Amino acid sequence: MFCFFITVFAFADKVFDFNATCQQAYKEITSLRLNDGEKLIAQARQQNPDNLIPDLLDSYIDFFILFFNEDPAELNIRKPHFDKYLDRIDDGPENSPFYNYSRAVVLIQKACVEIKFSQRWSAGWDFRKAFSVIKENKKKFPSFLPNNMIYGPMQVVAGTIPDGYKWLAGLFGIKGSISNGMALMQTVLNSNDSYARLFLNEASFYYCYILFYIENQPEQTFQYINQKKLDLVNNNLLAYMATNLAINNKMNEFARNTIINRNDSPAYMQTPVWNFELAYVQLRNLELADATKNFEFFLSHFKGKFYVKDAWEKLAWCYYLQGNMTAANNAKQMILKKGSTDTDADKQANKDAKSARWPNVILLKARLLSDGGYNTQALAMLNGKTIQDFPLIEDQLEFTYRIARIYDDLHNDDIAIKNYLNAIAIGENRTEYYASRAALQMGLIYEKQGNKTLAVQYYKKCLSMDDHEYKDSIDQKAKAGVARCTGG
Repeated sequence: MFCFFITVFAFADKVFDFNATCQQAYKEITSLRLNDGEKLIAQARQQNPDNLIPDLLDSYIDFFILFFNEDPAELNIRKPHFDKYLDRIDDGPENSPFYNYSRAVVLIQKACVEIKFSQRWSAGWDFRKAFSVIKENKKKFPSFLPNNMIYGPMQVVAGTIPDGYKWLAGLFGIKGSISNGMALMQTVLNSNDSYARLFLNEASFYYCYILFYIENQPEQTFQYINQKKLDLVNNNLLAYMATNLAINNKMNEFARNTIINRNDSPAYMQTPVWNFELAYVQLRNLELADATKNFEFFLSHFKGKFYVKDAWEKLAWCYYLQGNMTAANNAKQMILKKGSTDTDADKQANKDAKSARWPNVILLKARLLSDGGYNTQALAMLNGKTIQDFPLIEDQLEFTYRIARIYDDLHNDDIAIKNYLNAIAIGENRTEYYASRAALQMGLIYEKQGNKTLAVQYYKKCLSMDDHEYKDSIDQKAKAGVARCTGG
């Protein structure tokens, strides 16, 4: 009986107090100033050893370290922490909205780490648990806005699961909606609630990625970044987000300036991911010597597997375009030996490495310049060329697609559509991604023009093509397009 009362009394003392010290720690951690955050967590524990918010904050630190650096040695040390945090949080008062909220956040962070380390089955179960927990918390505490910051993105992701992962969604009973998820996120972003203001940067991080990739609103994404005056200098998490999105939106100089101007003092978490991003920027402006150095630095310091094959391929291209075929071939062999094939980019690099063929130099340079947003230079690279200048059908397909993408980026829809149709005709039954991506881009053009019927037709055309490169990522974009046009 004595033990029973001691246990009950100890349970009753546990609290979720997101006090001023914890709030400052959270701000430091989500800016990637992890050491400063750890000091504040220790201070918060001294103030109240029974406060469970420090366990939630510790989970953020473990998550960022494992997610960005993917060090297997760190995984062995830090992954067991997630279960410890969950056990401690379970001792907290269930009448607090932070009880299930904290459980959901830790589970999501654990699932994301598991994905990074190819533990997909475990990740699926943890994502399912998190989905169920946050859904329950939203019902129990409907006015607690942080729920929407988590449940909103999960709704969106669940609503756009590629066909290759449908078995997982069906198994776990996960259903989502893009429109509902976006609406939930808006309630956080537009609120003056004290917690909404506290979590604004994290909510913005999720919102920008979803607005960019799922809603296909890149211009609005960067308008949001500017309007909200997100700190891209002293918040390295937001700087990473903006850099990553800019690279994927062909805003090469914006990405370069964000990398260069961010605060890179030792107070911030050190990660070679910055070298990887900068190398991409430099490669896409054909700054080959500088790109080579940064890809080499990334590959010699990064301990993980995500995008490693992709980085080796891009390094091989650097050597190839500089005429160093010995180094290029060595790098090509490393593609097969290093990294994993968990991402579409890594799968593609691995597939390319198995071929003895190297890309056509002109097409490769045009591709890189186009991907960097240097469309005038890319078009000049292809000036005077016709499909007859490329004997191989794969080069004819890429040439046709590349012309279409350049004119698409230059907002010349008529020429873009004409060439996209040619690309589909040439490549519809081939394994290269060009035909599928051409159909996707046509869907985007027609959606932009307000012709949703034609947009859906080409999104479905994209989805109908099987056994091609980048299928999962392209299909997710096409599914999101169908959902936008049909109100899904």
